[in-house]
Amino acid sequence: MGSDTRKALIESAASLFSARWYGIVSVAEICRSANLSNGAFYRHFKNKEEIFCAILDYVVGQIESALAPLAQIAPNDRLRQFVRIIYDFSQNNTPLVRVFREGQYRLFEYERKLKDVYEKAFAVVFDRKPSTAEYLFALGGLRFASIRRAFHQIPVQPEAIVSILHGGILKEQPINADRVFSTSITPLPIELLPDSREQLLAEGRKLFGEKGYFETNIHEVASNAGLAIGSFYRYFESKEAFYKEIIQSVGRDVRHFITLNLGNCLNRLERELRGLWLFILFLSMDRYCYNIVREAEFVLPEEVRSYYDAFHRGYLKREDSTITCDTTTCIEFMLGVAHYLGIEVIFDKSPDNARQVIEEIGYLYTHGLSGDERLHNARN
Repeated sequence: MGSDTRKALIESAASLFSARWYGIVSVAEICRSANLSNGAFYRHFKNKEEIFCAILDYVVGQIESALAPLAQIAPNDRLRQFVRIIYDFSQNNTPLVRVFREGQYRLFEYERKLKDVYEKAFAVVFDRKPSTAEYLFALGGLRFASIRRAFHQIPVQPEAIVSILHGGILKEQPINADRVFSTSITPLPIELLPDSREQLLAEGRKLFGEKGYFETNIHEVASNAGLAIGSFYRYFESKEAFYKEIIQSVGRDVRHFITLNLGNCLNRLERELRGLWLFILFLSMDRYCYNIVREAEFVLPEEVRSYYDAFHRGYLKREDSTITCDTTTCIEFMLGVAHYLGIEVIFDKSPDNARQVIEEIGYLYTHGLSGDERLHNARN
């Protein structure tokens, strides 16, 4: 009976957390949904965080179990099965993946746990532990593309991901490191005399970035901007509408900053690597922006879809003959590498040397992990 009750509570909590978000789901709602009393909940869990962590542990365990058979598969087929397992898990367990995405944001130790699982699976496939760049290339691209397929129905092709991991994503091109990593940048324009609306947006961006959506209230935003609450409602109909505007402004700022500083003399590979470098520079100057976008995945998921869709459209504006396979999959894969590079830098305080990691990513983009294995063996 005890195990059945615990299972029912976990299933109820997972369903509610995936449909909404952690901050607004209550223990009472979890119990009502499971047709159980509050007392039954507290016989199994101390509080809401404990059941949330139980779900995250379950997800990590399920992925580890799904990847365990890799060692029994013929070596030549391991890469394809590695991709298929991770891709299929996102498609078949989308509610659990949604919960884990929030857990990854709120409790970063669970991302480390999952990373450890993925690194062990990588070692089975490639017979070595991945470097930071190899992990970002293999798992960043694969995970993000799989999740975009599950969450947003983007037509990502698993076989194209296998091709990318094996042989790369772009045709080989020379790299001028001085151009790629130049720190001579043009900053975004600064409004010296912002109007009331801009003052509210600036304070909201800071507070949402520091405290999160759930812990920030509009009275605090207005007060910090030196304005009355009535001023807020002259410009925004609700806290949600205000947050939506901030997400949109973050996306515009990131894209504008990269466009301003990308340069016109770069080849396709150099442009991609400089984009990663500029993204890291932007995050170092505005650390609030990444927290806002990550939390928005749970508060306003459709707005975050629009955020990533805008980057996807930016890729499509340029005719690109250097991409080696399905265009949509390649774009989503590269967005994933950038996304997880941001997580490494912001949340895990690594990589310590972003430039070195980006340089290695450049090699992986043109050679894949098979070519990188030859380089790895030569180095050792």
